[in-house]
Amino acid sequence: MRKFLAAAVVFGLFVLFTPHAPAADVEEGFNSLFNGQDLAGWVKRGGSAEYQVADGCIVGKCVPDTPGNTFLCTEKEYGNFILKLQYKFLEPGNSGVQFRSAARAEGDRERVYGYQYEITPSGDLTGRIYDEGRRGHKFGVIWLDIYSPQDRLDAATASCKQGDWNDVEIQCVGPSIKTWLNGKPVVDMFDSFSMQGFIGLQIHAGKSGSVAWRNIRIQDLGVSEWQPFFVKGDDGKYQLVDAKFVLPEEWSFTEDGVLHGAHSKDQKKDGLVISTKDYDNFIARVTYRMHGGNSALYFRSAETEAPWVLRGFQNEIANGGKDSALWHTAGIVDGKMIPGRGWVVANDEFVEKVRNKDDQWNTTCTAAYGDRLVQMLNGFCTSDIVDEACEKTGKLGLQMHGGADCEMFFRDFEVMPITAEMMKLIERK
Repeated sequence: MRKFLAAAVVFGLFVLFTPHAPAADVEEGFNSLFNGQDLAGWVKRGGSAEYQVADGCIVGKCVPDTPGNTFLCTEKEYGNFILKLQYKFLEPGNSGVQFRSAARAEGDRERVYGYQYEITPSGDLTGRIYDEGRRGHKFGVIWLDIYSPQDRLDAATASCKQGDWNDVEIQCVGPSIKTWLNGKPVVDMFDSFSMQGFIGLQIHAGKSGSVAWRNIRIQDLGVSEWQPFFVKGDDGKYQLVDAKFVLPEEWSFTEDGVLHGAHSKDQKKDGLVISTKDYDNFIARVTYRMHGGNSALYFRSAETEAPWVLRGFQNEIANGGKDSALWHTAGIVDGKMIPGRGWVVANDEFVEKVRNKDDQWNTTCTAAYGDRLVQMLNGFCTSDIVDEACEKTGKLGLQMHGGADCEMFFRDFEVMPITAEMMKLIERK
């Protein structure tokens, strides 16, 4: 194939790279995010890096020793999507692709925050997920995909073509986030923080760095919505939807939609909120605050002959290191006591770092997908296991444990089912 050089003036510097040949038609179902001629549809946020169009590529260049990371961001936001693009480092530095991201005012500029597909010149760490401007580096956690197998990460790194074009792919479907580098899978994780936002091309602050991007296209798959169990009725008062109370006299809503439950240790029965539907594959979350006692977010659980008892999994709420641990409870079925499995997984040391103490609000979250069970507390993954013995479907619920002085406050109890259509994409290799 004929080769030639194109001299491109990049902000006063000459950068030589193979020019971008005229692109073929974008594959069916995808739309181009870059017209190859100008930056229409994009806006710069953050630092002082500069972006221009050169030879059919977007080229970003670091301005040395200036503060703040810089992002060229789409004007449009996306929820569920498949994003494909190519990148090449023209000058060593650090970069990334933001997605489901947003910006907030910070001093005299905007601070971009949200999910980032990491990009490095060597390929090391490329494709991993960093939470820019939000959770990154908190509690010693750098990468959100902390349970990614090392052999998979190594294979992706080995595929990197240093100094040449590399293929990026990012797929977001509800709580599922998957990434690829040059066709090699990198990340396969579940998360609940953001379900929609803009896409951005990052130039990291530092001494140097220049990156070119091309063939930027997206398949827009819409947006997944949370389904709340607490809703405001026509009379202005809050009520349950798709759920019911056990011991309803112990539950009440405040004017601002917080569910309050209380009972004494003389009450031996559990006070429960139980979904009227069964859920198999889903992500569910609730924000809680407690004064003593014991509680749980139930999932894939079954009603028993004793209506104040659910049998199945508890995402534990204990105001301690067992928060977000998995407990499997017993129950009476056909007149017989069926034993539970007890603790299935816990992560006490990390949970004690992550949980908010002293009567503060915490958000616990469970993703269940086939045999895979993922627990999160305040946005940090506390466990990600495959449990072949797990129940495959069942009720969601909230608990006030009997036999203890218990007072609970719950808000934002909601679920996002993973549909069969979503599963087809999530299963894609």
